[in-house]
Amino acid sequence: MADKKRILITGAGSGFGEGTAIGLAKLGHQVIAGVQISPQVTTLRAKVEELGLGANLRVERLDILDPYDVSYALTWDIDILFSNAGIGEAGPVFEIPVNLVRRNFETNVFAPLDLAQKFIAKWINEKRKGKVIFTSSMGGLFTPPGYGIYVSTKHALEAIAEALSDELKKYNIQIQTANPGAYLTGYNETMADNPFRWLDDSKNFTKRAEMRATFDSLLDTPQGRLDPKEMIDALIKIIPSEKGKFRNVVPQFVEDMLKEHQQKAWDVTI
Repeated sequence: MADKKRILITGAGSGFGEGTAIGLAKLGHQVIAGVQISPQVTTLRAKVEELGLGANLRVERLDILDPYDVSYALTWDIDILFSNAGIGEAGPVFEIPVNLVRRNFETNVFAPLDLAQKFIAKWINEKRKGKVIFTSSMGGLFTPPGYGIYVSTKHALEAIAEALSDELKKYNIQIQTANPGAYLTGYNETMADNPFRWLDDSKNFTKRAEMRATFDSLLDTPQGRLDPKEMIDALIKIIPSEKGKFRNVVPQFVEDMLKEHQQKAWDVTI
């Protein structure tokens, strides 16, 4: 069992986090699934019992913005932190309320960095190797219209992860990013609904119908409704491995698109 890892997953109440927690537990890894709210604890614990995974999969409440939850999490003995929790605020950057921008950065950048710093310090003090994988996004590497604020948090995570990767080599602590394409987990769809809480045709320059059409141009296509099982299967391989790429874009056609986009960026004019 030497190859089995002790893994903490944040944002494990649904989507990639839940699917990956279950998949890793089925492979024999010891997994702690951290979920944001108490009802998710009850629901996922029932699923764990139904699947017969109680010996390998523990479900705990872990709101990464709650200092008491974070303090408790630091008592858990883990080898790998899969930092997956996040939220998405979309809408026109020139009109989105700045308090929503701050909240998005608090959840997607500051809280994950804080949690990672704390576990990294623990591993260094204990002279142990460790690993942190951040859920970034295809949007960590390009900026589609309407998603500028959300993807700016992922751009920030990319920079943080790249710096950490170099800084922590001497401590034998590994850093990776996971960069999903537009998978149909409900996350992107919920994010696309968020601007309609505040967009007002009588006040905003951006009209609601225009914003909806922008979102539909991505999410109402086959490329915007990918089967999340593909990403979950990839994560199950990436997370426990001690070898692999720093950046992990899935699926391949998205990686190819991003490389083409980055090359073309050098020729963009105003």
